[in-house]
Amino acid sequence: MGIHIEKTDAGSLIALRGAIDIACAAELKAVLLDALNTEGGVRISLDGATYLDVTAIQLLWAAEQQARRSGGTFRIEGHIPEAVSTGVADAGFSSFFASVHAVTVVGGQECQA
Repeated sequence: MGIHIEKTDAGSLIALRGAIDIACAAELKAVLLDALNTEGGVRISLDGATYLDVTAIQLLWAAEQQARRSGGTFRIEGHIPEAVSTGVADAGFSSFFASVHAVTVVGGQECQA
């Protein structure tokens, strides 16, 4: 399990690895708030995530809502593992993830938007 943040002039990249669940909800909330309070947008990488529980999904949703209200940007980049996609769908957040996932399909292959 891990939550890692990297800050640059272009914003914050938060990488989630392993199982992100209620046990690390306070840490995820603190990292998201920190990222929202810095210049630039917030980017989330789920490449290394194996599981997101509903608490983690709700925190990501709330962070996106806050970013939008404050005029910032929030997006999920890269590949979303199948187990995470399934959990997102089961929790009813598929449309949210689709709206913030910065991937386009070109010639049958995913490319960063």
